Amino acid sequence: QVQLVESGGGLVQPGGSLRLSCAASGSILRINVMGWYRQGPGKERELVAAITSNGRTNYADSVKGRFTISRDNAKNTVYLQMNSLKPEDTAVYYCNANIAPISFVALDYWGQGTQVTVSS
Repeated sequence: QVQLVESGGGLVQPGGSLRLSCAASGSILRINVMGWYRQGPGKERELVAAITSNGRTNYADSVKGRFTISRDNAKNTVYLQMNSLKPEDTAVYYCNANIAPISFVALDYWGQGTQVTVSS
C-alpha cells in the first residue's frame, strides 16, 4: 500500500519561511517525478514545483527565486523550502509522486494536503 504523508504546513507572517516535507511509504519499486501542487481560495490547483529522480527541477514563475524543491531518494522524501512568503502563497499544498509499486505499473499518488497560511 503506497501512501504519501505531508508535514510542515502552518501559519507564518509575510516574509517568513516554511519547509514542507512529503514521505512516500509502502511497497515501492521506483519513484519517478515528485512535485508540489497548491490550491488557493477560489483558485484552481496549480503546479508549484517538480523534481525528477536525477534532480532536474521545474518551478512556477510565481515562486522562482523564493521556493526550492529537493529530494532524498534514500528516504523516498521530497521537500519544498519556501522563503519570502507572500499572502498570495496561502493555499493547501499537495504532494504528488509518480510511483511504480512492486509488480505494478507506475501511477500518480497524492498526499492529503497541508495548509499554508501567510498572514500578519
